[in-house]
Amino acid sequence: MKLFGKSITNSSNKDSKTILFVCVENAGRSQMAEGFFKKYAPDRFKSLSAGTKPISQINPMVVEAMKEVGIDISKQKSKELTDEMIRDSDNVVNMGCRDKNFCPTIWLPKVIEWNLEDPKGKSIEKVREIRDEIEKRVKEVVAEITTTTQR
Repeated sequence: MKLFGKSITNSSNKDSKTILFVCVENAGRSQMAEGFFKKYAPDRFKSLSAGTKPISQINPMVVEAMKEVGIDISKQKSKELTDEMIRDSDNVVNMGCRDKNFCPTIWLPKVIEWNLEDPKGKSIEKVREIRDEIEKRVKEVVAEITTTTQR
């Protein structure tokens, strides 16, 4: 399978896929991506999000922006990236990294880079722009993996 021009490992069950969205804190972009994936992907697909340096709370501006589009991520928690998450995922998407000391791409093989701006400390207007870009990209991922698994 190719996702945005990169080869992706397929799981043993070609009808089921797990997508892992990663960033440093797992408090914004990756949480939005997980929320959108759960909304748009068929039930046989699973999404996870995690970070290399998770924090105690999801970004409140991100929670607000997602509620505006009908997705409640207020109960989601930041999770630490584990070897098991990486191993059990078919696709790994790095949301974008500016902190090279904790950047997930340092440790992960075959990462798809989205290079999205971090919503941390941004206005609600900017968070909405980032949210909308994440939604667009998640829809593209869902379209590609559902097409691939239907063949």
